[in-house]
Order: sequence, then C-alpha cells, then structure tokens
Amino acid sequence: MIRKAARAGSFYPAQPEHLRQEIAGYLKKEMVKRNAIGLIAPHAGYMYSGGVAGAVYSSITPSETFVILCPNHTGEGRLFAIMTNGIWQTPLGDVPIDFELANKLAAASKHIQTDHLAHLYEHAIEVQLPFLQILFKNFQIVPICMGYSHPSTYKEIGIEIANCIKLSGKKVTIIASSDMSHEGQLNKTTLEKYLKYHDQLAIDAILELDEDKLIQRIEQLKITMCGYAAATAMLSAAKQLGCQKAELIKYATSWDVTHDYSYVVGYAGVVVE
Repeated sequence: MIRKAARAGSFYPAQPEHLRQEIAGYLKKEMVKRNAIGLIAPHAGYMYSGGVAGAVYSSITPSETFVILCPNHTGEGRLFAIMTNGIWQTPLGDVPIDFELANKLAAASKHIQTDHLAHLYEHAIEVQLPFLQILFKNFQIVPICMGYSHPSTYKEIGIEIANCIKLSGKKVTIIASSDMSHEGQLNKTTLEKYLKYHDQLAIDAILELDEDKLIQRIEQLKITMCGYAAATAMLSAAKQLGCQKAELIKYATSWDVTHDYSYVVGYAGVVVE
C-alpha cells in the first residue's frame, strides 16, 4: 500500500526544495550525537515545533529502522493500529515499512492489529519523516497509531516492541510522537505557573525513566499531553532494551512563535539512551 502525504502544504512545505530549506534551518550541526534507544519528538506544524524536532533529531545517530508511535487524533481505525507493508510518501520521496519487523510485532502482540485506516490522515507520524529523510539514508519505519486504553496496556505494548526488536538483531530507535500540554485562555502568569509547570512535571518523570510516575501525573493533574500513551510504551520498551538515562534536548511552546495566549501548546524533545 502507498500511504500518500496528507499534510504536505499545511503542516510543512509541499515543495521539496522549500521543505529541505526549512528543515535545514531547524537542524543543529553542533549537537552531540547520541545512540538513541528512544526519543520523544513533537508533531505540530513546523513553524511551531520545528525547532524542537530539529534539535532532537540532530542529536541522534542513524538506525536501520524507526518504530514510530503516535496518538490517534482522527479516531479512525483500530485502537492500536500498525501498517505492516507498503511505503509512506513525502515530498522528499518514499519511506518503506520494515515488513519483517512490523509483521513479527503484529503477530506477537495481544493488542496491536494490522490496519491502515488509522494512518490515512493522521499527521503525527508523517511530520517526523522529512527530518529522518534529510538526516539519514536507507532506513525503514514501523508505524503504530495508538488510541487510549488502560496504562498497563501501553506498558505491555512497549514490552512486546522490545522483545521483537531483540529478536530482529537490528539497530532500532523508537520514536514517541507527542506534543505536551494544550491549553487555552492563558496569560503570562498562567503560562509559567500552569502550562510550563505541568509540562516540567511530565518531563521530569520521563527523565527519571518512570512511566508509572508519568501516567500518575498525567491523570492527577489532567496534563493534556496528547501522546502520553506513545511515550509510556516507548519508555517501557527502552527499559527492556537497557536504557540508562534520558536527556531533555529542547523545550519550547507555540507562544514563543505566536505570542498568542489564547491557545498555547508545549513541545519537548527528549532522547533516551
């Protein structure tokens, strides 16, 4: 199956040369390269979150395959949906799905089901791909779209992913595509003491590699981090794969670009190694 670009021209430029130029402006050549087991990267329009995405992707070494987990913003398709064959298209070319790893995961998982409908118009994986295409060559992806369920399910999915990665023998990085808090009707004080404070609490749990604490804070404080299921699964998998630490590469908000308090979204780039 060919999954065509659904957000080119809106979330990012549709013209290849314009896209290359914009991404080049976000990348940071001075970043120390880390051998990432996992990472968290934002998925908003590039003008808002491109600086954070560019910094985090500039901080990692290449992998053979990127397992990309994202929330389901559209509500379409299966609860936990994987595409197991085909290609994803962007203005920069085609990205193949890792048929072998994706099919092994679909067969091994108690939760993940093969389904392309959840992916057709979901932007959260698509916007990651041009960064990977600019930086790396000859990589494949395993795209997984995650709905909302009991947190224990996210952890089980992470363990399933880790087990399949171990058996594959490949160098794999797990990307959790997520923005942080989404809040409206803020002002200077509430931006700092509410949105950024909540984001920092969630980030601290991630840096402690504590997915249980992350979920606890999300639920107790009602933190509107859209991809916390993906982040939980990524952390669970990374711990099974022997991760030792996590590092915040960059944090920003949409206010930094728009200076608009009426609706603000936070963005974090984190590398787990």
